[in-house]
Formats: sequence, C-alpha cells, structure tokens
Amino acid sequence: MNESQNLPWPIETIINTANALQRTGRSGASTGEQIAAAFVLNRMEFLPAHYPDVLEAWERLDDWQCHVKYIKAHLLHRLE
Repeated sequence: MNESQNLPWPIETIINTANALQRTGRSGASTGEQIAAAFVLNRMEFLPAHYPDVLEAWERLDDWQCHVKYIKAHLLHRLE
C-alpha cells in the first residue's frame, strides 16, 4: 500500500480512534473500532468495559484483525 494514497477507511478509522484514546482516554467510536485501537496501542485498559477478556475482544474483531496487524507493522508512525 502506498502511503501517499488515502488509507482504506477501516485503517484510517482505527488510527484516528487510537489517537483520540491517547489524547483523551475516550472515544465516540464503535465497539470494534475501540477494540482495534486498544490492540494497535497495546493498551488493554482502552478495551470497552463489556470486553474484559483480551481473547474475546480479539475474536470480536474478526475481519479487522488484519487491519490491526497492518497498522502495527507499517503505520505506527501515524500515531500521535
């Protein structure tokens, strides 16, 4: 993926959610977006309260697991 191009919506959303969580500790994002951001940041305290089990939260991501892996491998510099 060429970074000069726009990132796919899910990846951009996860990055934006992660940045909001780092700035304020909260986000108006969906449950899945918050879970993905928590994994990108490696900060499980950002998991929604009704997902206290890390494995259950990871499984909840389903198709978004690949986006989390991609961000962690290639786009951590986009985090604030």
